[in-house]
Amino acid sequence: MLQLKIRILLSLCFLIAASYAVRSQVIHIETGNTSLVYGVYGNKVKQVHYGSRLTSTAGIDGLSTAFDEVYPSFGNGSSNEVALIATHDDGTMATDLVYQSHKQQLEGNIQTTTIQLKDEKKPFFVELNFKAYQAENVIEQWVTIRHTEKKPVRLEQFASTAIGFKAESYYLTHFYGSWAKEMQLAEEKLNNGIKLIETKRGVRATEYENPSFVLSLNQKASDYCGEVVMGALAWSGNFRLAFQVEDKENCQLIAGINPFASDYLLAPKEEFTTPRMVLTYSNTGKNQGSINLHRWARTYNLQDGNQVRPIVLNSWEGTYFKFDAAKLKSMMDGAAEMGVEIFVLDDGWFGNKYPRNSDKAGLGDWQVNQQKLPNGIGDLIDHAESKGLKFGIWVEPEMVNPKSELAEKHPEWIIQRKNDREPLLERSQLLLDLSNPKVQDFVFGVVDNILTDNPRIVYVKWDANRHIQNFGSTFLGDDKQSHLWIDYTKGLESVLARLNKKYPDIIFQACASGGGRLDYGALKYTHEFWASDDTDPFERLFIQWGSNHIYPAIATAAHITKSPNHQTGRDTPLKFRCDMAMGGRLGLELSPADLSPEDISYVKQVLETYKANREIIQFGDLYRLNSPYDSDGYAAISYVTAQKDKAIIMAYCHDFHRRDERSVIRFQGLEENAVYKITELNSKAKRSKVNETGKEISGSILMNRGLMFDMKKPYESVVLKLEKVR
Repeated sequence: MLQLKIRILLSLCFLIAASYAVRSQVIHIETGNTSLVYGVYGNKVKQVHYGSRLTSTAGIDGLSTAFDEVYPSFGNGSSNEVALIATHDDGTMATDLVYQSHKQQLEGNIQTTTIQLKDEKKPFFVELNFKAYQAENVIEQWVTIRHTEKKPVRLEQFASTAIGFKAESYYLTHFYGSWAKEMQLAEEKLNNGIKLIETKRGVRATEYENPSFVLSLNQKASDYCGEVVMGALAWSGNFRLAFQVEDKENCQLIAGINPFASDYLLAPKEEFTTPRMVLTYSNTGKNQGSINLHRWARTYNLQDGNQVRPIVLNSWEGTYFKFDAAKLKSMMDGAAEMGVEIFVLDDGWFGNKYPRNSDKAGLGDWQVNQQKLPNGIGDLIDHAESKGLKFGIWVEPEMVNPKSELAEKHPEWIIQRKNDREPLLERSQLLLDLSNPKVQDFVFGVVDNILTDNPRIVYVKWDANRHIQNFGSTFLGDDKQSHLWIDYTKGLESVLARLNKKYPDIIFQACASGGGRLDYGALKYTHEFWASDDTDPFERLFIQWGSNHIYPAIATAAHITKSPNHQTGRDTPLKFRCDMAMGGRLGLELSPADLSPEDISYVKQVLETYKANREIIQFGDLYRLNSPYDSDGYAAISYVTAQKDKAIIMAYCHDFHRRDERSVIRFQGLEENAVYKITELNSKAKRSKVNETGKEISGSILMNRGLMFDMKKPYESVVLKLEKVR
């Protein structure tokens, strides 16, 4: 009897020790300034902390946690939003994920972490993947799902991340809009319930909502104080970000591909990988969060993010569809005179049986239009190079007009409603089915043939001008029609990856009616994005302000245009248009013939100034100084080098101000004890609107007292350069 009691006691001790050993496992994902910590509680993994970096995690395993499981699944008892819903091979919808193992590795600047989970009863596996970028304070998360069940498993929800926050209140900033009014900023307080940011459009997915956010804890978002989490989903298709607040103190984010009409049949041993969710945390306000994302993007998620971007003149607003070789060559002559580096030929250069003279015909038929350009693209490139210019071209290879040879030859390649339903047209065009490998090869071949036939092309503007509405695929089986939303986007990514590999020196622009493809999924394969078809500099104040919260200036194509503006009819001074375009990758969207000799001379000066200073703008850290959303009618930003030895300040007045109303702007990001010389750029007036121009002033004064900008009329602007002199 005594021996039995001893054995029972030893067994209990062993169980207690084993339980403690499992519970004491801590998974610490960390960067230079942030920590994301998970604990293993029995066989469950739960989040313990996300925020400022913990220099020690001793004792954290003993803390109670208010957070849900690391990847909550339907059927395990959770009543909140879940990351995973799956119907297994026997029809059960319950999934209960338990901890199997984890591993971590630090190589240089990147810490990688994988956490292996498995369903408690079935051979169904979920792998959570993390990359933590030490210097940039950015964490990526994505998920891989697989199984070895006997029959396919139906995935009905499959998020990229499930992460919790704990605060007394939450303020969500998100970005919304429509065509020609993208990336408008809105902030709201979250209350109990679920707030969704989502799209169901399939293509041009970011035109109305963007898969990014700023979540401020305990107060409204501020640029330079307070805790914020900022994030963006790297995906060009349908997305959903769900913020659920419960009992005011707890907030959970479930984010990933939108599961709307997207059930996915996963065969045994097949893998399903979600897109990356990109997160950053700052305890000094959202401006630092923007800097984190921009630095990370330039280094890890943007094609050639360390290379200077050239100045482009795009032909669209200068000619639209009405041009011939002589007209284009004349534009090149003017572009070269002003100092442009690349001339880009936009829409209208292709199609013969169905010539592309409007948006109603020709898409899909990528032969050079013999009537407009009898000597081909090579003749244009020859002329461009004779003027010192390089050459770029516009394509929209995902799309097709019903009035085209391609539509006649391959109607089965078109996304379509079945049973002879009438096709729904948008911009007189339809979509090709990129879930089909043959269509992927065709789309790749369109660009490949153009670049092979014209190897001196250096720039490709990739457009997409409609959503998915005629939902249906002739390629996908009847049981896999719901794969179309996802397989289309993965097909697009595959094509772009192939082009990147074959043409590593080509600059690609993501253009989709303007801001319709502004996401870190597309930017992984491209160099820049066209922020909006609205080129009005007043509208661009707000569009670029919102865009650059998440996405870097080096990737923001911002063009000088004609006045009155073609979209809004607003008349603005040339200086204001130039100063606004200086805030990103500067370019032009006009015909030089529409400018006076005086204007051409001024633009030439601006382009020379930009070339001399673009490394500060394209690689510097962005500081928001004065928001256009504030009621004072001023906006200001600055770019500061990593060494803090140079800075560019851009200030804009967009409202009328009375006699004594002026803006005092305090700078940010400078070195306190350094002394900076102040120079005005792009000046047109005899007297500077900043009295301190030409003077030498300390960083401490510039940041704490600031300078007064004598701007009182709408569309006045000032650009200053600071250079450290001691």
